[in-house]
Amino acid sequence: MRKLTYFVACSLDGFIGDPAGDANSFMSLVSGDFLEFLTTEYPDTISQEGRRILGIADAPNKRFDAVVQGRGSYQLGLDAGMPSPYGHLREFVASRSIEKSPHPNVEIIAEDLVGRIRALKAEDSAYDIWLCGGSEIAGQLADEVDELVIKTYPQVYGSGMPMFGSGFAIHDYGLDAVRAFDNGVVVRWYSRKR
Repeated sequence: MRKLTYFVACSLDGFIGDPAGDANSFMSLVSGDFLEFLTTEYPDTISQEGRRILGIADAPNKRFDAVVQGRGSYQLGLDAGMPSPYGHLREFVASRSIEKSPHPNVEIIAEDLVGRIRALKAEDSAYDIWLCGGSEIAGQLADEVDELVIKTYPQVYGSGMPMFGSGFAIHDYGLDAVRAFDNGVVVRWYSRKR
């Protein structure tokens, strides 16, 4: 069975965005050896427009063949004129307010999000599933997350959108690896203890 991986950026104090969900401040730190890491190890997580700009538009997927995100995260792409921001992946958007998909590559999940994710995890594939965000969908899928890849940026927000927007529950993970970059970003890999 393939994994659901929450590959997410956060501040030192654990927020994935400001109180409105904006995380643009992290973008100023995507450079140097960290940018090289993203483009070579996780090119699947870069939008099609970003891949075009970086000259990796045709880079093969390395880890994921599907992306799951909430309405708020997806809205960023829509607002930028990208109804299929990750067209190199199968795209799934959890939303009860979008009645019809704005793009053939995007499947809207209006009901039974957990059931749909379990069905995706049960598919026969060499690739995993990327949980892109945001907080609310991560909270709904907390029991389904098998791996955390947390990109911690050297910024403190003080308040904002938590990594998991859900009620109190303990989920145990084991630390697999840590890598630090010249710009102060630290990436940590965790596997779910089941």
